[in-house]
Amino acid sequence: MHCPFFYMQTSQVKTISILGCGWYGLPLAKALLALGHHVKGSTTSQDKLSLLTESGIGAYLLNLDPGNSINASDFFKSDLLIVCLPPKRNSDHLLSYTKKISKIADLAIQYKTAQILYISSTSVYQEENQIVDESTIPRPETPSAKQILQAEQLLKGTTFFETTIIRFGGLIGPGRLPGRFFSGKKNIPNGKAPINLIHLTDCIGLTLHIIQNGAFGHVYNACGPDHPEKQVFYTQATRTLNLEAPEFIDELREWKIISSIQVPNFLEYSYKVNNWMNWLNDNPN
Repeated sequence: MHCPFFYMQTSQVKTISILGCGWYGLPLAKALLALGHHVKGSTTSQDKLSLLTESGIGAYLLNLDPGNSINASDFFKSDLLIVCLPPKRNSDHLLSYTKKISKIADLAIQYKTAQILYISSTSVYQEENQIVDESTIPRPETPSAKQILQAEQLLKGTTFFETTIIRFGGLIGPGRLPGRFFSGKKNIPNGKAPINLIHLTDCIGLTLHIIQNGAFGHVYNACGPDHPEKQVFYTQATRTLNLEAPEFIDELREWKIISSIQVPNFLEYSYKVNNWMNWLNDNPN
């Protein structure tokens, strides 16, 4: 792969801080450790500190909720800060989300963090019956998606560090089995709509690809290239778990297909999970 002049060399990224070591952040931290990086991880749970430490991750208790004092200067002293902090659906948390991102930006500036990688969502794109890619102007509809887009804009508008954004599709993998999403439900609308999902394997694989190749400063749509109908995929997903099948309305209403210019062309990343029906058959549990 040909590396443009603005790529950061892999050797320059030595210390990586992950803000939010949850479903995605923790296995990402372990993968980065395996590649020889020094990794710091944050959690809001006192009980989780030992889990991070036992994994070889520098553990930090860090809560950015309003009113909490922050004493984590060492955490922000990193070559790269990965922000895995999705807004919660609770209205109070939504109102404070942009303030949290602003606080993160201020701390990154204070401690001279050079790179921020923000984990975003394809929910920033409205369902307007079209294929969308990174050139599509986001028009989020839900309160949480609007907050996510505001966070993106806040970080990208700051010139003291370089911002990279990964917009993940719907997340599936360990603990997020699609067969449980709609099991037993009736009259589910929009059964013919295409799905837009990404497996944890590719969430981590794509992130590592960006870091290892220094492909910072861009927006990436991260979603598997296969988009079967919702009713076909989720019905089969429940069967693989021997659960009650859902009942969809056989209709196509609002929809979108998440595509990418950057991932296949610029980043040259190939998805490990690229056929969802095959994946269901190969992973019954």
